[in-house]
Amino acid sequence: MTTHRVEAPAGVQGGVSRRDDVRSLRIPILAMVLLAVVAPFVIYPVFLMKMLCFALFACAFNLLIGYVGLLSFGHALFFGAAGYLAGHAAKVWGLPFELAVLTGTATAALLGLVVGGLAIRSQGIYFSMITLALAQMFFFYCLRAQFTGGEDGIQAIPRGKLLGLVSLDNNLTMYFVVLAIFLFGFFFILRVIHSPFGQVMKAVRENEPRAVSLGYKADHYKLITFVLSAGLSGLAGGTKSIVFQLASLTDVHWGTSGEVILMVLLGGLGTVFGPIVGAVVIICVESYLAGLGGWVTVVQGALFVVCVLAFRRGIIGELSRVLHRPL
Repeated sequence: MTTHRVEAPAGVQGGVSRRDDVRSLRIPILAMVLLAVVAPFVIYPVFLMKMLCFALFACAFNLLIGYVGLLSFGHALFFGAAGYLAGHAAKVWGLPFELAVLTGTATAALLGLVVGGLAIRSQGIYFSMITLALAQMFFFYCLRAQFTGGEDGIQAIPRGKLLGLVSLDNNLTMYFVVLAIFLFGFFFILRVIHSPFGQVMKAVRENEPRAVSLGYKADHYKLITFVLSAGLSGLAGGTKSIVFQLASLTDVHWGTSGEVILMVLLGGLGTVFGPIVGAVVIICVESYLAGLGGWVTVVQGALFVVCVLAFRRGIIGELSRVLHRPL
């Protein structure tokens, strides 16, 4: 049997380089974890939990667009659907926190399999528009469905207890649970992108015809990555709905899909820390400039324009270029 090998993009070829890349990330990762552990004692934990949920959402979306090159305009479908299912499971079915979040995550992954199976057959803008159309169909379903609560959403979702022992009503306790979920998602994505599977993902992104000619089924890799991205987005959405005890139409709205795209582009497309930085910047802008009302959107647009004109690689992308090390 002949084994084929796909050349990955420059800078990521070979097992030695991949290990070196991971080693170079150890100090930034350690700094991030230490900062996250100390942060709730200085900043309001609920605000930080919102950052972590959207940071995980952005990392999941970056896995799709940054490493396979697929631009989805409908990723809010998975984020919001998981929120609704997790909220419904916790409030109506009485499931504990961990099972409610897993229910939302599994639902998002299943939807990802369906949506991905339909959309991946198309290329470019057609793929993006199919994801947007399906997401909008789901938005209007949620608007009319009885179990979603319509415009009111699912309110007063109980946080419950972790493993039936630890009450999650305390914000500090809830924060560290959310941090653990975020770190799980972050390290899972890190493992994927630095695995042989991740190298094929990048090869498909860089030159799909060449990857296909070497025997790799590009559509299969795309679909698997799409499902992983959808599932991790669902993990973020399900966690958020229980943290804020609310699942609403906002989470399945097309604006949320646009917001996560902005986070990834602002932070740095195809970087490890870019989506996290982008999520932090956007959430801070929304929160601290909330008094401006509709002008917040104008500020976000201005940030995007500055990003495109001044640093097209994004904040972390430019920093990585200056430091000559992957971030």
